[in-house]
Amino acid sequence: MLRNLLCMVVAVVATAVFFPLTVVVALVTLNPGATVWVARRLWSPVLIATGGARVVVTGQENVDPKRPTIYVSNHQSTLDIPIHFVAVPVNFRFVAKHQLKYVPLIGWYLWMAGHVFINRGRRDKAIASLDEAARKIREGTSVFLYPEGTRSDDGRVLPFKKGPFALALRARVPVVPITIEGSGTVMPKNSWNIQPGPVYVKIGKPIDTTRFADNDREGLARAVRDVIIAQSLELGGKGGDSRAAVADAGVEGETQQSRRSAS
Repeated sequence: MLRNLLCMVVAVVATAVFFPLTVVVALVTLNPGATVWVARRLWSPVLIATGGARVVVTGQENVDPKRPTIYVSNHQSTLDIPIHFVAVPVNFRFVAKHQLKYVPLIGWYLWMAGHVFINRGRRDKAIASLDEAARKIREGTSVFLYPEGTRSDDGRVLPFKKGPFALALRARVPVVPITIEGSGTVMPKNSWNIQPGPVYVKIGKPIDTTRFADNDREGLARAVRDVIIAQSLELGGKGGDSRAAVADAGVEGETQQSRRSAS
């Protein structure tokens, strides 16, 4: 109970201190990348250490800081964000919902640091935001996203939404599949019941998006998800249902196929 309380206090204080600090850093350096450095080097290590997560990373040779890349991972815990900041040695930006831009502190940081917002409210705005995001990526900005759209309840790799892969096909840069295992045990979804332990991150080889047709979002999603499932099993995880690869429209976390499989 004391550890849980400590984690809550540290998370609030660290966020309240470091996120405004990123604004100051951005104004002084005129470099949005410096704000990402603060998140990677200061905010994230504090949260990871407080939670007692021992991060073990393999495959960092597949990360090229000089190459714009889309990093794609499964999602098990709120702790995934600081862990991925530390595990992937590049100043990437997260792809976030447009609504997060208006959340105090976090939204201000995301906007100041140049993270990528996708507006999914209307089709025309969604397409425009995808085009703008693809332009930023082609110009050299690497991004990180969670195509499940939500955290897994039990550690299985959930179906992927196709939208992130529309972005990948527009940008035509490599996609690097990343698997995280153990973070859902350290900090379970919707819980502050912290259980210190190991968290494994495996970074896969880049997938060439030019091998896929312009509209083959599902094919690219399946290819990336298959690698993440295989890596999950290698790390001792539960993998996922390869039949339920793509989420139904407007649904996060499951498809009709996955619901039938579960029943």
